[in-house]
Amino acid sequence: MSAPQVVVHRDKELMAKAAAARLITKIVDAQAARGFASVVLTGGRNGNGLLAALAEAPARDAVDWSRLDLWWGDERFLPDGDPERNYTQAREVLLDSVPLDPARVHPMAPSDGPYGNDADAAAEAYAAELAAAAGPEDHGPVPSFDVLLLGVGPDTHVASLFPELPGVYERERTVVGVHGAPKPPPTRVSLTLPAIRAAREVWLLAAGEDKANAAAIALSGAGEVQAPAAGARGRSRTLWLLDEAAAAQLPRGLYPPASA
Repeated sequence: MSAPQVVVHRDKELMAKAAAARLITKIVDAQAARGFASVVLTGGRNGNGLLAALAEAPARDAVDWSRLDLWWGDERFLPDGDPERNYTQAREVLLDSVPLDPARVHPMAPSDGPYGNDADAAAEAYAAELAAAAGPEDHGPVPSFDVLLLGVGPDTHVASLFPELPGVYERERTVVGVHGAPKPPPTRVSLTLPAIRAAREVWLLAAGEDKANAAAIALSGAGEVQAPAAGARGRSRTLWLLDEAAAAQLPRGLYPPASA
């Protein structure tokens, strides 16, 4: 697993724009090398901020959207079209405005979908979908995602892996149902740390004063059970993208003072 790299931007708007530009470059490079790219999206204010910046980026047309595979790191287990679902929000800010191949877009099942209100069955189905998409070169039950995006919660949660809840202990399954989450809605579906760590690159997004303590804890060597963000690592790169407010409690030596 790769050691974390930290990049600090002046504010959340600049962070979102810079992350969007970075993501466009990564997708274009992957498509040039292999013919397609694979990205795992995240929700929340920072994940949606990145997608909104991507929608407005002049370079967005450099991406061949028809050769992009999109997955989700987690989902709120709510009815299809619910405004709180990550998939609904992603469609509103970006996905409905770009020419994606619907067969390459992989939302997690809603609570009124084929598995009813059984979040564990929905998780098993998503794990099977990931396994079906994995090739021999992936050496595991999920594809080797080019970039996996994660927002960092004030409690250090990533995806829907919350401190000391059962999901963060998972070592075998790639997707789990989450019950009793400490923030609404309590029922969710989430990738696990083993699935997250299959990605080539993991990018963790945090902006705002309320994320400063979480970033400091996760980057201080904390254990992943108490601080799930500390266990989110990419195989070749782990990138923390912060604004100055979220970086306020980090030691200055952790990132270059000239960060844009």
